[in-house]
Amino acid sequence: MELNKIKSNKTFSGHTNVYKHQSAITKTEMTFSTFEPQEKVKNCILWLSGLTCTEENFITKAGAQCYLKGTDTMILCPDTSPRGLDLPNEHESYDFGSGAGFYLNATTADYKDHYHMYDYIMKEVVPILHENFNVENISIMGHSMGGHGALILGLREADTFKSVSAFSPIVNPTQCPWGEKAFMGYLGDDRESWKQYDPTELLKAGKKRSDTILIEQGLADEFFEGQLKTGNIESVAREVSQKLTVNYRDGYDHSYYFISTFIEDHIQFHLNAL
Repeated sequence: MELNKIKSNKTFSGHTNVYKHQSAITKTEMTFSTFEPQEKVKNCILWLSGLTCTEENFITKAGAQCYLKGTDTMILCPDTSPRGLDLPNEHESYDFGSGAGFYLNATTADYKDHYHMYDYIMKEVVPILHENFNVENISIMGHSMGGHGALILGLREADTFKSVSAFSPIVNPTQCPWGEKAFMGYLGDDRESWKQYDPTELLKAGKKRSDTILIEQGLADEFFEGQLKTGNIESVAREVSQKLTVNYRDGYDHSYYFISTFIEDHIQFHLNAL
């Protein structure tokens, strides 16, 4: 894959970079950011961001770079949707369309040609890591919509990702307003088809991991009860014997202040697995 590096800043002896490339999956130009430590890279943690975010939010706000200094592990942060399009209803709300790709493969008429973020991750980003950065092992984590993406990819593609964690993930999107809106728009009204992109439903269907999934959840998160449904995946994980650790953090909200507070713990979790 031909990559165009459009920005580079020296960071903790390595570099924080931004790349663009032409995507055959989304049929648009796509952008991602990286932190590449000074050392020879062997591993990567893939970060998936949430609603309204771009490739910049995590890499500029989370403070992850300092915890990867001196390691053989880079981080890569893709954008959250295709850009440069003008599809029906694409830019009308924060929770659907632009900035809200939900890491699925759309099948509805308006979105099926471009909104294939699941395949973009698996068929372009993962090969880019192997071929352009010589990465051997990959772990995955994310926040909110991106936490949902990390969970579905980590469950469905367990052989690809060495470990999985999430901050404030949407764990049961078929049962919350964000998920229902997005899935109806991207997948249509066949609710059975929605389950393939729902972490809780995937566990029910037998898609499990042999290792422990880590979730971080703030108890002052304004979306905790109405959208995220953390308890639902806990209940199903117990039923199917999926090892799951959920850290409930008193007083923390949905923001990058929360993420930056506990990102070191998650990076160490992935470094241990890698």
